[in-house]
This record gives sequence, structure tokens and C-alpha cells, in this order.
Amino acid sequence: MVALPLQSETIRLPDALEEMQAYFHAHGLTDGLPIIPPTPQAVQNMLTYTDLPPHEVIAALPPRKGQATVEKIAINAVMAGCLPQYLPVVITAVQALADDAFNLYGVLATTHPCTPMVFVNGPIGRELHINAGYNAMGQGWRSNATIGRAVRLVMTNVAGAQPGELDRATLGTPAKYTYCFAENEADSPWEPWHVECGYPADVSTVTVVGAEAPHNINDHGSIRAESILTTIAETMAVVGCNNATGGGQPVVVFGPEHAATVAADGLTKQDAKAWLYEHARIDIGRFSPENAAHFLGDAAGASSSQARVPVVSSAQDLIVLVAGGAGKHSCFIPTFGETRAITRPLALRNGTPAASIEGFRQA
Repeated sequence: MVALPLQSETIRLPDALEEMQAYFHAHGLTDGLPIIPPTPQAVQNMLTYTDLPPHEVIAALPPRKGQATVEKIAINAVMAGCLPQYLPVVITAVQALADDAFNLYGVLATTHPCTPMVFVNGPIGRELHINAGYNAMGQGWRSNATIGRAVRLVMTNVAGAQPGELDRATLGTPAKYTYCFAENEADSPWEPWHVECGYPADVSTVTVVGAEAPHNINDHGSIRAESILTTIAETMAVVGCNNATGGGQPVVVFGPEHAATVAADGLTKQDAKAWLYEHARIDIGRFSPENAAHFLGDAAGASSSQARVPVVSSAQDLIVLVAGGAGKHSCFIPTFGETRAITRPLALRNGTPAASIEGFRQA
């Protein structure tokens, strides 16, 4: 296939890597880390793994309403260090982030320390070696690191989420550098997230969540489902959690060992969700009087002293995944609150799900 011409402005910079990096940093085009130079040839190479034309607009991304064209996404993917094979995942993530229900404006512009979290399901995770096992949310995997970073760079350079300007996070989070992993379907006793959402198991999907960094859940002693779920529920029941005040879809990521113990006692994923909904609650007395009044209004007071505030609005609003390697750890991931998780299939231009990433490759 003949490469289509690029439309972005070409900037000629000195060959010296230090000077090039200094230019990108001075113009607020990076995340603070060195980037790969997005030369025209590198961008053209990146575009060989999409069947979309470079000029096609994937979305207008708030807060700035920047036009996220395929070419602009590819430029940021190059800068992040992505392999060309990763581009369809990045494009699909950007499409999902633009869904009104995700509330990208809120997630990017809030003072809350949240950021787009990306996780994948289906064959694509294995094909691209997206880590789902040991250290799934940590360092050491090019696919995880660069896909998540590419999404963040698009948020900075296209959506306009510059720290201290349109990104107003009070403290921020290291997860803003990159936040991408795969669900560990092989070691999960339950159906994976995308199957729960109605997709066939052999369809690859990309999900975005407006999330905080993971909060560890350590339980090395429990050997029964109820005991492990009690530890998880108590970890979730945090007074300062946005989900207790703003609803939304918080995430519990079970480590495979914890998931196996819960499932061995006969609990399905839906059972676990229902249990956590009922028990992950905060006694109203733990809130300040002002926050108690906010939750209960005129009913706040002695008669409501035993009231308990749920961390999740309903059992179905809780996202449950399995990821990680061996070890008796899980994690709780609160979210911004006023945001919904969005899942999109990895699909070709005509909407047909691609059986393999090679389906996106231009001949």
C-alpha cells in the first residue's frame, strides 16, 4: 500500500539528541521523560499498522477539544516508544476515552489524582506481550509502558492536559506516566471482563477507566472466601474515597491466589461483587459532621448514627478483574467517581473485529 502524505507541520531541529529533547521539553510536549524523535519516517512506519487514513479524526478531545487524528495519535505513539503493532490499541483507547460517559473533561481537568487506566482482554494481550502476570502494573514490559505512555502523551499534546493549566491535579500520581496492563485470563477462575460485557472470548477489547493508582490489599492469612472478601471490603471502605461521595465504578483486581481461594468456596464473580457491595461500607460516624450532612442531608444526626455509606452504588457498578502473579496480594483502584468505564473491541475500519494484530497491517 502506498503511504499517504502526512499533514502535520514538520519542524527541523538540530541533530544533537540533547537539543531535540530540550525543544520538546521547553514546549511542554513531553511527560518529562526523554522521547523518541517523531520523524516523518518513524511516523509512516507506525502508520503501517492501521487501516485508517492519517487525516481521519478519531475524536475531538476535551478539555481543549484537540483533533485526535490517526496521524497525531501515531506521532505520540512514536514519542512514547511504541512498536507499530501497538498503534491499534492506542487508537482504540483514544476512541473509548472520547465516549461522553467517560467524562474525559472531568478526568483530565479535576484536582483529583486520577488518570486514564487502560487494560486489555482477549488474544491481543498475549499477541503483543502485554503483561498480565508478575508486576503487571509495574515496570519492565515495553508494551505496557509505551501503550500507557502514548495514551498519556495524547492527553497532554492533543487534549491539552498540561499540568497546572488544564490539568489541575492537586498532587497527581505516578500512574500519569503510564497505566496499562492485561487481565490474567489464564489464571482466573472467572469469566474475563470482556466476556462479562457481552463480547466473545476470542474478541480483543480495550477498556479505559478514570482511575487512581492501585491501593495494595495484603492478606496472607485468610483461607476462606469470606475472610479474604472481608479484608478487601475493609480496604475499600476509605472515608476519602471519591466513590463514596460520587458513585462511579471502582475496580478490585484480585491476585490469582486470592481469586482461586474465593472461587474454591463456590463463589462466582457476581457473588463476590454482591458480597463486597453489601460489606464495603463506611460508618457515617467516621465522616466529619460536614461530610455526614452532605451524605444524609437533614437526616444527619443521632437517629442516623448507625447509617453506613456504600463505597459502590450497586454490585454491578463494581469492576472485578484478575491480574498479577503468585502471592497473596490484590488491589483496590478507586476512580474519579463521575466517570464510566468504556470498553471497545479492537476492530478494523469497517467495524469487523480483527482476529490478529496482523489484520491491521497494511500490505
